[in-house]
Amino acid sequence: MQRIFTVFHALGLMLVVFSASYLLPILASLIYADGTLIDFALAMVMTSAAGVLMWLLTRRYKGELSIRHGYLLVVGMWTTMPAVATLPLLMVIDGLSFTDAYFETMSGITTTGATVLSGLDNLPPAINIWRHELNWLGGMGIIVLAVAVLPLLGVGGRQLFKAETPGPMKDSALTPRITETARNLWLIYFAITLACIASLKLVGMNWLDAICHAFAAMGLGGFSTHDASVGYFNSPAIEFVLIIFMLLAAMNFATHFLAWREKSLKVYLRDAEAIGTLSLILASCVGIALFLWWKGVYPNFWTSLRHASFNLVSMATDCGFASVDFNQWPIFAPMWMLFLSCISVSSGSTGGGIKMIRTLILFKQAGREFVKLLHPAAVNPMKIAGQVVPNSIVFAVLGFIFLYFMTVSTLSFALMASGLDFISSLSAIIACINNAGPGLGVVGPAGNFSVLTDFQTWLCTLAMLAGRLEIFTLLIIFTPHFWRR
Repeated sequence: MQRIFTVFHALGLMLVVFSASYLLPILASLIYADGTLIDFALAMVMTSAAGVLMWLLTRRYKGELSIRHGYLLVVGMWTTMPAVATLPLLMVIDGLSFTDAYFETMSGITTTGATVLSGLDNLPPAINIWRHELNWLGGMGIIVLAVAVLPLLGVGGRQLFKAETPGPMKDSALTPRITETARNLWLIYFAITLACIASLKLVGMNWLDAICHAFAAMGLGGFSTHDASVGYFNSPAIEFVLIIFMLLAAMNFATHFLAWREKSLKVYLRDAEAIGTLSLILASCVGIALFLWWKGVYPNFWTSLRHASFNLVSMATDCGFASVDFNQWPIFAPMWMLFLSCISVSSGSTGGGIKMIRTLILFKQAGREFVKLLHPAAVNPMKIAGQVVPNSIVFAVLGFIFLYFMTVSTLSFALMASGLDFISSLSAIIACINNAGPGLGVVGPAGNFSVLTDFQTWLCTLAMLAGRLEIFTLLIIFTPHFWRR
């Protein structure tokens, strides 16, 4: 029981930190005079008060986080933050249920980008800022931000960082101190976000749209201020800028940091994941463009390349923007895009899914098995970018892949059992567990997730949470071994 109180103590501190995130929508409400100032101020006070109360009631249980504390705190954070983030939505949007509000905020914080809201063009600016800020905060991870703050409050962060950081290579650090690592990642993230905002403003967006879409692009969250998403602008220049920044966000931010520190682009050539991600996505853009042109979807190759590139990059990077209704394309194209959302992004990026590093490990492991069949006694260590990958990591990846596909299958069958058609069920779960945004069928880019029942909505919410926490982090707390001393 003391373990739980230690987690509650840290969670209280994090709620107080999280309450500061309301300052941006409060500022937006003041600038645009949209009538939401009191709602956001009240939400900020309520969140801060809940955090302070939780902290005071558990202050005698203050202590260093063990690895079990870390997992509990991560799950607690990623379930509690969406709950408190619903407050302004529930106060401002008439008729919005808690189920739908929680889905929306979970989609924001997990950077999924799926939405149940319509009439986005007419939402108060502060509400749109809030939705997109959740994308941005979730992108690098609210937990990682707290890692830089918690040590100042007397709560260590290394186990927390290890529990939250995506990808199989969790023990590599950019700098000796974990707080410095987290701070450096956030500085790079913040700097690229500013560059994205400035670029979008230069190519024609107003400040509100530029800030919101930059937040969504860098978090690979895919929220938009318009029901038509990026298609609202009908601008090749805007689409090109977003493609560039979505690709940057799909790469490991540790690589960006190292490139900045060494002042050299050669760092990217040494990153096997970055090469794999860019090669696969760019080759797919050309291939799908040729396919759409061949099928007569668009009158010429360049139009096909424009729409194929933007929408494929958006789905492959798990962002979720859309410029056209790709649900109407021949089924091969959107299914390939959905497949790419599973494997394309790098670990340490703001995207979801299996990740490119695991894809590379599985590919090389398959090659090792062929060699073993032909040469049973051969010693054939796996190497990626010249570094030997321990067998323990290979086994962990195989375990993750099994749990990933079992989770997708179980939740897809549950949606189908509840009455949703096959394509909509499968694509909704894949889109949610990959934190990719729109699916196909009734949850395609021309619609949204508001057509789902409450039961179906909660299933998709669970898929988003499992995907963001990479399944193991969520499921491990339900195992008997976790609770044994």
